This record gives sequence, C-alpha cells and structure tokens, in this order.
Amino acid sequence: MEQAQNRANIGFIGAIVAVATIGGFMFGYDSGVINGTQDGLEAAFDLSELGTGLNVGAILIGCAAGAFSAGRLADVIGRRKVMMLSAVLFLVSALLAGFAGSSAVFIVARIVGGLGVGAASVLSPAYISEVTPAAIRGRLSSIQQIMIITGLTGAFVANWALAQLAGGSTAEFWYGFPAWRWMFWMQAIPAIVYFLALLTIPESPRFLVSKGRDGEAEAVLIKLLGHDEGRRKVAEIRASLSDDHRPRLSDLVSKATGKVRPIVYVGIGLAVFQQLVGINVVFYYGAVLWQSVGFSEGDALLINIGSGTLSILACLATVLLIDRIGRKPLLLVGSAGMAVTLATVAFAFSNAVTGAGGAVSLPGNWGVIALVAANLYVIFFNLSWGPVMWVMLGEMFPNQIRGSALAFAGLAQWLANFVISVSFPWAAANIGLVVTYGFYATAAFVSYFFVARAVHETRGRELEEMEG
Repeated sequence: MEQAQNRANIGFIGAIVAVATIGGFMFGYDSGVINGTQDGLEAAFDLSELGTGLNVGAILIGCAAGAFSAGRLADVIGRRKVMMLSAVLFLVSALLAGFAGSSAVFIVARIVGGLGVGAASVLSPAYISEVTPAAIRGRLSSIQQIMIITGLTGAFVANWALAQLAGGSTAEFWYGFPAWRWMFWMQAIPAIVYFLALLTIPESPRFLVSKGRDGEAEAVLIKLLGHDEGRRKVAEIRASLSDDHRPRLSDLVSKATGKVRPIVYVGIGLAVFQQLVGINVVFYYGAVLWQSVGFSEGDALLINIGSGTLSILACLATVLLIDRIGRKPLLLVGSAGMAVTLATVAFAFSNAVTGAGGAVSLPGNWGVIALVAANLYVIFFNLSWGPVMWVMLGEMFPNQIRGSALAFAGLAQWLANFVISVSFPWAAANIGLVVTYGFYATAAFVSYFFVARAVHETRGRELEEMEG
C-alpha cells in the first residue's frame, strides 16, 4: 500500500476524486430536497396519498433511465462528458421544480433531475475506480457515499433553515414565493459548481484506451501513477479489452456458455437489496414519518439533520476500514445490524396509539426506542451497504463490460428505489408501519445470505484482474 501511495500523485488523485464526488453530493441533495417539501406540494397541487407518492417518486423514474443510459453513453462519449451533462440536468431540474405550477410540470422537472442523479450515481464511483490505485481505491471510492450523505444533510439543513426563516415550509419567503419552492431553487448553486469543476479533470484512462487513444491515456496515467507504472498500466488495460470490438451490451453474455455472465446478476442483486431494506423511506419521508408519531415539523427536520450527521460519521468509519478488512465483511455486518434494528422499529410501531382527530403517537418510551433504532439502522447502512455497494459496482466488473453492467445494475437499483419509495405512503396508510418495516427487516435478513453465498471480495485487486 505504501509503495502504491508513493508512486501515485496523491495530490492530483485527491483533487480529481474531490471533483468527481460532487456528483455524489448532487445525487444526495437532489434526492433529499423532497424531504420537508411534501406539505407545500400537497397544498399547491391538492395531492392525494398516491399523488404525493408519485410526486416524491417521480425522480426515480428519471434515475432508472439515467443510470441505464449513462452506463452505455459513457462507453461512447466518455465518463467526464456524461457527468457534465448530468450537471446541466441538475440545474434545469432545480429551476423548473421551483417554478412548477402543476403536479405534471413538477413531475417532469423531477424526472429531468432524476436523469442527472442516475447518471451521477453510476459514473462517479466508476470514474473514481478507474483513476485510483488498487491499494487505496476502496477508501477513495467510499468518499462518494460520504458526499451523497453530505448532500442529503445539506438539503435537510437548507430546508430546515428556510422553513425556520419563513415560519414554515408553506409560508411566503423571498419575493412572495413560499419557502418550499426556494428549497428546490437552492440546488442550482451546487449544480453550477459541479459543471465548472468537471472542466478541470481528465477523462478516464480506461475509456481512452477503449477508444484507441493510448497516447492520451498514457499521459493521464503517468500523471496519476508515475512514468513507469503509467506506461505499464496502458498495456494491461489494452490486454483486458477485446481485440475485435469496443465495449458493447452483447459482452454481458459469455461466449463460452451463451448465458449472461454471473457477475452481472451479483451486481444487480447488490443494487436491489440496497433498496429493499428501505433506506430511502428514511431519506424521503423522514419528516412526515416523525411528524406522524408526534414530533413537530421543526423537530422532525432536526431529526433528519441528526440522522444525516450520523450517516457521515458512519461513512468515515467505512473509509478507514474498507481497504483493511474488505468489502464483504462490512456488507455482512451491515445486513445483520439492519435486520435487528429494522425489526425493533417495526415492533415499536406496533405499540402506536391513535388519539383524538386520528393523531398517532408512540406512548411511554416507544418513541425514543423507535428513534434510537432508526438511527442505529442508518449507521449500519452507511457503515456497509451505503458506500460498499457503490464501491463494488464501480470495481467488480471487468473493463470490457463495466459500462454495460453498470447500466443494468443502475437500472435495477433505481427501479427498486422507485417501488419502495412510491409504495410507502400507501403501505403506511393501508397495511401499517409494522408490516412495512417488517418487510424491510426481512429483506435485510435475506441480504446476509446473498452476500455470504454470491459476493466475492475485491479488496486489493486491480481492475484488470476482475473476472465475470
């Protein structure tokens, strides 16, 4: 590890990783900004429970399309150009969502933002994996999740501050517009920063080699890894790619068996299980959830900020551990911890009581137990499945199929996210929080055995060593 760090230009690598992970920040901010705006949306557009779910979950339709398209498009025009396109989509979405005069326009705006989120979600970790040495790849790729949570927390802080200044999310604020609209417009600032920062970083050397631009790739790799290592790495990358054609979707099918490569199914499984445990219910509906059991709007938004802070601390622990103990042990610990804490949340909600006017509350210490268990769940997720899933998707696939495999894994991840997020308001109202959280706990339990059986360790392995 020390040898690799000595050869590498750590300052340059750190700078381009910092730029790439702004995409993670935008991913988190654009996803989390909806948390705290539901009252404004419902009042402005007269939404039903299903309508609220569709407006909240609209971004995920775009995310699925963006993740699938970005993986393939990145094999055609490059990783950096697709990330720049995602920055433009973030900006357009922020402006349009804030000005939306109807639910239909708002849904279109969020789908546009989702295209950017989906692209950033798969390309930022892939790009980081392709420009970092194997010995430190895990910790640098884990920064992506820290930035996602920082973006979520940033959205929570901005929403809370705007609601406090205006006197509520639906109260009028600057220029007569309600605070919830300003919550969306605030996204324009990091979107512009992201676009400008992307102009300063190089294209992925793996992409450049796949396009026959070996000279440009060698120049980038020499700057990243040093002269001798950079020249050697170009030859290794070239050897890992097919001689007769550039990367394409059909590469996902093994020539030997005529079937889809098993590694593709493992990637899809990781992507789907990360969502079936229900993490985005906390991120998207946290404010509504805590208000439903007796907390005020201000307190619920503060709880969101606290959860975001704990998430960042958990991700920092992952940065320290992932290249020391590996990816698979962290996933196993996370699955076990989430299963226990989600089951505790479900049991706590089984003690809820309904008071006058249909108000729901958790009597005695059950509110505290639910809150503590929910935050422990967030810690376990961000210590494991949050960052590690993205790290593995960015590094586990062979060079020849990385873009195509990411397209399908990203599509699966966001479709699962859509199903879980859109179904939550209906499920909470019709089958109850006990059954809903019980399902998430069951998914976490099953994910333990999936990891134990199907996932192979990638710690310390070069991308050119990955097999499908």
